[in-house]
Amino acid sequence: MTRIAHLLRELGRSLYRNFGTALSSFLSLALLLLLFDVYWAAAKTSDRFYAELLSGMRMEAFVDEAVPDSTIPLMKNDIDLIDGVLFSGYVSKESAREELSRLVGSDLLVGYDSLNPLPRSFVLSFSSDYLTSAKLAEVEKKLAAMPGIANVYYSSRWLNKAETTRAIVLNIGLVLGALILLSALISSTNNIRLMTRTRAVGFLQMRLSGAGRLFLALPFLLEGLLISGLSAVAGWLLLFYMRGKIAFTQFEVVFPMTDEIVIFCAAAAGLGVISGYLGIRKLLR
Repeated sequence: MTRIAHLLRELGRSLYRNFGTALSSFLSLALLLLLFDVYWAAAKTSDRFYAELLSGMRMEAFVDEAVPDSTIPLMKNDIDLIDGVLFSGYVSKESAREELSRLVGSDLLVGYDSLNPLPRSFVLSFSSDYLTSAKLAEVEKKLAAMPGIANVYYSSRWLNKAETTRAIVLNIGLVLGALILLSALISSTNNIRLMTRTRAVGFLQMRLSGAGRLFLALPFLLEGLLISGLSAVAGWLLLFYMRGKIAFTQFEVVFPMTDEIVIFCAAAAGLGVISGYLGIRKLLR
């Protein structure tokens, strides 16, 4: 109990004597970790938005004019057996005409009652794990090789550009996130190093009196843990407060799960312990 009381007393004394430095460290860390929180939430939101866009991805396989209507059910069964196909719907000439009239607001095929030029087709939807350019290209090849399929269409160019853009944004985000965490570690280390300078003489006296290295370092390790942990919590609290004040009509902001936030705050506290050790290690030699 005496040692615990001493550690807590040393921790409080350090924070009291270096209040300005501790406050500066807290604010700078809170800002840096808040930037990481914003990046994390933005990445989650973009992933949700990207998934919603892909969920509307459809592939249309057009039926050759020479194929009789009697073979349509057999073709549909073959299409449903293709890996990744979640559902296939048949669009007859009449249904295609109705859809065209709905889109343009009038029937453009007046006079074609006896000869409808619109093609028949199958509209395919896919499971989420197949909504990639590589897997959809495989499905396209299988459809094109089927007897009776004249042409296959889907937004392949848009999908390729979307995947490329998503990969670029993800890589940039990872680099920025790593730089933010590195900046937080350096900032915390420098602030704790400044605090140790004011107590270097007393620290050396305790070393000469036989105090162990771990016992001497623990107040600084706890200080780094406390400041970094509270900074991480403060960043998330501010972000949750901002979410309650700002609303977007086009998309919903997605936050990490509660357990993920708790793990992040614990990891930030661990980062503070590391920074505390880096700040005190010169005096431990």
